[in-house]
Amino acid sequence: MSDIPELVPQADPIDAGSSQPASHGVFLGPSGLRSGWRLALYLLLFGLTLVTIGYSLQHGIPHHTVPPVWGQMIAEIATVISAFVPAIIMARIEKRPLGAYGLPRAGAFGKQFWVGTIWGFASLSLLLLFIRGAHGFSLAGLALHGPRILKYAAFWGLFFLLVAFFEEFFFRGYTLFTLTQGIGFWPSALIFSFIFGAVHLGNKGEAWIGALAAGLIGLFFCLTLYRTGTLWWAIGFHAAWDWAESYFYSVPDSGTISQGHLLNTSFHGSRWITGGTVGPEGSVFALIVIAMLWIMFSYFYPKKETPSSATVA
Repeated sequence: MSDIPELVPQADPIDAGSSQPASHGVFLGPSGLRSGWRLALYLLLFGLTLVTIGYSLQHGIPHHTVPPVWGQMIAEIATVISAFVPAIIMARIEKRPLGAYGLPRAGAFGKQFWVGTIWGFASLSLLLLFIRGAHGFSLAGLALHGPRILKYAAFWGLFFLLVAFFEEFFFRGYTLFTLTQGIGFWPSALIFSFIFGAVHLGNKGEAWIGALAAGLIGLFFCLTLYRTGTLWWAIGFHAAWDWAESYFYSVPDSGTISQGHLLNTSFHGSRWITGGTVGPEGSVFALIVIAMLWIMFSYFYPKKETPSSATVA
């Protein structure tokens, strides 16, 4: 039985002995439009959708009427829509269910998602425990009181769920599925994990070690996709990690402290231990935790029989 029967699709090799026109070989294969062109079309549609939504929001909602945190939420909703709408269009073109790209409805918010959330919260807690053990992290009581605790817990829970949906689907959903058809799963995973880490360098306050950790955790999420067959585990982990980091433990995330965080916390000591202004993802302990995740996940989700490697299209 295959780990990922849909996520390692058969490649689309050019038939060198075919009498078809050269343009057919370059643009079309036995399964239709080749993977590289489908990926390019998806990215073009993503960009057009994002620009269209951004333009509509800019001219439809006065900036001074939207609180900053709700501006963040609206922006995140826009990115999620921009990632999924083109995938829906491409699914129609390719005659595939949308769930083939890593998010089957049958597993929506099921066991894998909730197990992933437990792993995500526990992993961020372990990282901060390491930093605290090295005398680099301390707590100083609550920053919120009363109903605001639940209000912001729910707000940031929804926000980071949207973040997880966008980042997992955009970097490890349609894009990874499609490039896999051309060059295979793990080469594609390496490419998108590198891009995922590099994109984090654009965050205010990010540093190279934080971007490296992001790239490695992205590659780890590819492993979870490969072993579970869906993105639900990774989405649960991703959302819980970010929520624990930004709201529950109230530490910097790429240099940013979220408004409405739960606790008063502080870092002190070497930035190699604490991550400095980057936050715990910039700590050397983050790399240790990621290595531990690879080992533990591989133990609990062992490799099964997989199909032979796809040929390059």
